[in-house]
Amino acid sequence: MRAYNISLEQHREPTMAEADEITQLITLRDWLRFAVSRFNAAGLVYGHGTATALDEAAFLILHTLHLPVDQLEPWMGCRLLTSERQALQQIIEKRIATRKPAPYLTNQAWIQGQPFYVDERVIVPRSYIGELLAGDLEGIAPDPASVRSVLDLCTGSGCLAILAALRFEEAKVDASEISADALAVAGINVREYRLEDRIELIRSDLFAGLGSRRYDLILSNPPYVDAEAVSSFPPEYAAEPKLAHAGGADGLDLVRRILAEAHNHLTPNGTLVVEIGRGRDRLQSAFPNLPFLWLDTAESAGEVFALTRSDLDERG
Repeated sequence: MRAYNISLEQHREPTMAEADEITQLITLRDWLRFAVSRFNAAGLVYGHGTATALDEAAFLILHTLHLPVDQLEPWMGCRLLTSERQALQQIIEKRIATRKPAPYLTNQAWIQGQPFYVDERVIVPRSYIGELLAGDLEGIAPDPASVRSVLDLCTGSGCLAILAALRFEEAKVDASEISADALAVAGINVREYRLEDRIELIRSDLFAGLGSRRYDLILSNPPYVDAEAVSSFPPEYAAEPKLAHAGGADGLDLVRRILAEAHNHLTPNGTLVVEIGRGRDRLQSAFPNLPFLWLDTAESAGEVFALTRSDLDERG
């Protein structure tokens, strides 16, 4: 989702005073300013594709008006119809009243310019691995043409599996997930991108349901939030499935399992890429003999690592 980048669940009609105030908001610029003010006053929390009240307001307004979400300036002076003002008033107040992430209100999230369907059955996708897949692939796949099999472990909405299929055009992609609800959402996205013949959705607890399958590339954005942080989530993060966040006491429970089992599912020249949030120091202390390659992006540092099959085989 680019940075600048409907009815209320407990709907009430605006009071006469509020209705009068709304009629004074004429242009898209007026509504953008109004939304930012309302969001700031409400103390909303961001991080689900936007980072500020301005980003969030721009996304919700543009989406609600059926305008391109990466174009704000051309429309700023446009006057709005009464029906459009009513729709904007509803989505702005719904964001405040429910404290749900904006993508749950729009049923749409964006990664690397690609839209994905989302609802409350899945975590809102926002992986740095998507940024890496859109880059030069250094540290992931020096020879992209050689990548013929990919696993997206903990696929959630299926976004990384789809981005991988779009980047590695000759590859077959497995997308595994323990949550049946999440797989249902992933299925919607796979069908939307017409990739049913290249992406297989598999219900599996990490590698348990994959048998002896091996992959040239394994991608994973697993649950990695520690228990203390999960317990203190603001409403926006608490609205997401807890299963998609909870990584145990120190956040590394699933990462440890992945490191213990991944070598059995990589081809001889295969690579494992895992996002772990801010657990770098804990991970390196726990696995001092693993030569982690940290893959920084424009938006992150030390949150995604890569290991080869030989790295894992030689671990001490």
